[in-house]
Amino acid sequence: MSFVKCTTSAIALTALAATTAVARDQVQVAGSSTVLPYASIVAEAFGENTDFPTPVVESGGSSAGLKRFCQGVGTEHTDVANASRKIREKEIAACAENGVTDIIEVRIGYDGIVFASQIDGPAYTAFTQADIFNALAPKVMVDGALVDNPHTKWSDFNPDLPDAEILAFIPGTKHGTREVFEEKVVAVGCEETGAMAAMIAGGMSEDDAEDACLSVRTDGRSVDIDGDYTETLASIDANENGIGVFGLAFYENNTDKLKVATMAGVTPTTESISTGEYPVSRPLYFYVKKAHIGVIPGLKEYAQFFVADELAGPAGPLAAYGLVSDPELSVTQAAVADEKIMGGGS
Repeated sequence: MSFVKCTTSAIALTALAATTAVARDQVQVAGSSTVLPYASIVAEAFGENTDFPTPVVESGGSSAGLKRFCQGVGTEHTDVANASRKIREKEIAACAENGVTDIIEVRIGYDGIVFASQIDGPAYTAFTQADIFNALAPKVMVDGALVDNPHTKWSDFNPDLPDAEILAFIPGTKHGTREVFEEKVVAVGCEETGAMAAMIAGGMSEDDAEDACLSVRTDGRSVDIDGDYTETLASIDANENGIGVFGLAFYENNTDKLKVATMAGVTPTTESISTGEYPVSRPLYFYVKKAHIGVIPGLKEYAQFFVADELAGPAGPLAAYGLVSDPELSVTQAAVADEKIMGGGS
């Protein structure tokens, strides 16, 4: 857990003072579709087990949630942003411009993104990062040359993969999952296949080559999903050859419909993610607007409740749903109990 400190502005103090008298009585949360089910479980338990109302939890993606979070201080703005990635420097700057100057980062645990397909569909059971790059990149290496992607079937570039049409449903750009997909799958595959080296040899700067490595083809074989994982699942249900990118927890709750593939020879499990063996894992967070603590009833208590052993520990309901418990959870618990970090009161 960390505390993102910006310069306090008069805007923040004025906005807060103007809204204190008409404070909401419900914590408002928005953001990551990956964190959504965990936050929903916590919100329901919080409403049932405390004297505070059940928080309102909405989805929309990490970027969208952080954008709303950064729009300002006051009861018309959200209190908490869920995110499947760390807040970016440009988002911290956008927050500061709107008077959101004190941001508390809380890591809740870990998750892995998996590649899953129809349970009775083609035998998509083992992928590497190079396979995903060869299937979805706009330019790939063929016979030592970087060319427009000619592949239409998985078996075109790997005979061990099914002779099935390439069709992948990947997270849209507003989702934190997309960033993990790009950095830990597509970019790795770009380097492993030699495509990045070929781009640089062809005159690209290293920065431009890194950006190009993250691109995906636009001919309909790679489809952005802007909704949540249920939309990806519906797309898989409607397309026998499709593969989709999901969070581990969503897959584990839909094993009657989906089968999962290994990545680089590692099966995605709670254990392989917690040890770092599975190559496509990431921490999950929520961000708290410190200026709202003491103004929105139950905000500090919600943050503390979320990371309690009973909820986020290895034997809690979040782990049962699929969250990989944070080995350093006790550090987070101490931080959210620290008045110097959290401040305020209810």
